[in-house]
Amino acid sequence: MKSKGAVYLVGAGPGDAGLLTLRGAELLAAADVVVYDQLVNPDLLRLAPQAELIHRGKGMAMPQAEITALILAKAREGKTVVRLKGGDPYIFGRGGEEAEALVAAKIHFEVVPGVSSIVAAPNYAGIPLTHREHCSSFTVFTGHGDPAEAHTDLRYDQIAKIPGTKVVLMGMDRLAEWTQNLIAHGLAAETPVAVVQQATTGRQRSVAGTLGNIAALAAEKKISPPALTVLGGVVTLRDRLNWFEHRPMFGKRIVVTRTRTQASELSRQLAGRGAEVLEIPTIKAVPPTNVTPLADALLELNSYDWLVFTSPTGVTKFFEFFFRGFEDMRDIGGVRIAAVGPATAAKLKELHLKVDVMPEEFVGGKIAAALAKYETVENLKFCLLRAEVATRELPQALEALGGIVDDIPCYRTVPETEDRTGAAARLLEAGADWITFTSGSTVENFHARFDLPALLKQFPQIKLASIGPETSKALTALGLQSTVEAKPHTIEGLVAALEKQ
Repeated sequence: MKSKGAVYLVGAGPGDAGLLTLRGAELLAAADVVVYDQLVNPDLLRLAPQAELIHRGKGMAMPQAEITALILAKAREGKTVVRLKGGDPYIFGRGGEEAEALVAAKIHFEVVPGVSSIVAAPNYAGIPLTHREHCSSFTVFTGHGDPAEAHTDLRYDQIAKIPGTKVVLMGMDRLAEWTQNLIAHGLAAETPVAVVQQATTGRQRSVAGTLGNIAALAAEKKISPPALTVLGGVVTLRDRLNWFEHRPMFGKRIVVTRTRTQASELSRQLAGRGAEVLEIPTIKAVPPTNVTPLADALLELNSYDWLVFTSPTGVTKFFEFFFRGFEDMRDIGGVRIAAVGPATAAKLKELHLKVDVMPEEFVGGKIAAALAKYETVENLKFCLLRAEVATRELPQALEALGGIVDDIPCYRTVPETEDRTGAAARLLEAGADWITFTSGSTVENFHARFDLPALLKQFPQIKLASIGPETSKALTALGLQSTVEAKPHTIEGLVAALEKQ
């Protein structure tokens, strides 16, 4: 018997992906189909890797009747449909109309509230909607009525008399008209006003003035929709409370090129400092071409003195294979463990494995020296677990000290070409301020996909950031130089180097 479908009207929030609710994230992870709007942050689509994605289109490229018919049809196929809407589904989102259609069709639905720009935009612009010294209420209205209508039925005489903060949605196209109408009906021209564009995102811009001059100021600064306007004394608090636009990397667009599974930590740290992050994974980890050496190493684990991991991916992929053949972590034996870098060590610690050696510098010669400092390397057997294509510096350094090294590939990297979130398209359309590289393979695969020298010629403002010397060598091979190189050669070091720029 075919299962019944369901539709979830989910508020995606105002733009900052971190403002999605836990329930919204849970439903995206379980969705078969996601129908999403233009103003939805495309980074949220990563939460639904298994789903069919349907973009509603810019403006009303897909009429509301077609959207409603689409979600009904998908639900009747027995699918779980997430209708992902910017802000909150029931606040100027036409969610009520869609819900009525679902009721009429007897299709199960739920509504998941979202953070509305009504409160989020002023918050991120440093404007509290209420404040004991200014007001105890706020009013919300739109700058126009039905988008299909040329005129609005707003009662300016009444709006001008309402005390407290006023929040105006969808009012940019007629900003001069409605501000002058409010002045004509008695609201003081000196009333503080702020306009916030693309609120809560790394592209947020805001301008403050008065009711009398805000239209001219917004035009001068080229503020355009989507934008929200706030009127009232609370706007004067903006200079002191504008926390979002004062973050150290605010206004910077930074490309992250790590694998899809590794990118999140770097992206999180950059976004937390105010950057607009474009995650464009250029590589993905897949099983090695030949798994026989890894299978043989697993059978001979007790013969090794050391397991050496050079990346978090190496840890993940090795233990994926390990647990296919063994049920107990104790089967790893009494082997000692070395980790190259804190992220690799952290991944091992997640498995409750002690890291015996972690070098301060993450290059081959230093790793070998750190192991030699721990104990005599001569005649010890090392299992080096890493990517299929990797530099020979580390195994050669260990062998030079008398060690016996099995260089075992437990994964290989291949190009990632999918652009599920549209980040690659946004890069090609408008460029970026920085592109970060965390390995030689990310450089090579990014270049193969975008032609890095040509991209830099098209967008000369782009600067390059490298995590370490091996990555910088890959840039040099293309005739390019990194503007910064992380020290230490870690994600934290890379973020710190960018923050200093």
